[in-house]
Amino acid sequence: MAATRLELNLMRLLSRCEALAAERRDPEEWRLEKYVGALEDMLRELKKQSSKPAPELLNEYSRKVDFLKGLLEAEKLSSSTEKALANQFLAPGRTPTTAKERTPATKTVHLQTKARCTGQMRNELLGTVPLVLPLHVVLVAFSCDRDVGLSPDEKQSAVELDAVLQHHQDMQEKLAEEMLSLARSLKNNTLAAQNVIKQDNQTLSHSLRMADQNFEKLKDESDRLEQHAKKSVNWLLWIMLIVVCFIFISMILFIRIFPKLR
Repeated sequence: MAATRLELNLMRLLSRCEALAAERRDPEEWRLEKYVGALEDMLRELKKQSSKPAPELLNEYSRKVDFLKGLLEAEKLSSSTEKALANQFLAPGRTPTTAKERTPATKTVHLQTKARCTGQMRNELLGTVPLVLPLHVVLVAFSCDRDVGLSPDEKQSAVELDAVLQHHQDMQEKLAEEMLSLARSLKNNTLAAQNVIKQDNQTLSHSLRMADQNFEKLKDESDRLEQHAKKSVNWLLWIMLIVVCFIFISMILFIRIFPKLR
């Protein structure tokens, strides 16, 4: 039988509540509590409909809503021991809410909450400051305690969750190695470019020095050429004067020797 509009809305809101419960929320966060209240109202309306789902599916919805409600009540407790004890009595859902989930989200939230409460208890007993650890680190630290009181389905879900988290951790390590490799390559390329620029600067400086030296030599040769030009002009002037004087004297002698005919 096809799901009704109310059931579809219930499934969407339930999936959203499970996602919020899986996140690390602020103490002032109020949306989850309001959403769970809306889930209870929708579940009551769904049970009253004539075309309601199968009893097994209704029980599963009720189980997940009761789990979220109990999770909120456990978070309001002041002591970490009371929180851990309250979480022990919570019963997560057995089936995924959406087709995209491989493991029921409520089971994942249950494992996270138990790990968080166990870590807080250990910190209180050891007198250490609580640390904000990644999820896979907390679950690894909690792996020795999670098999106690879990059904076979929950153990299988925990194993699948560990496999998914390990896969994500491997991907993160691979990405970190690739980033380090890219950083090394970038550093090597930067050093090579720096060496090339340094060599170019040295070549440019040498060229500038050679140009300055050539300019000084050219200036000296220009001065010498100018002096030679001045000297050659002086000798030419004297030669012309001597030639003019010789011609003048020759003309006078010619006139004296050969008088004018009458």
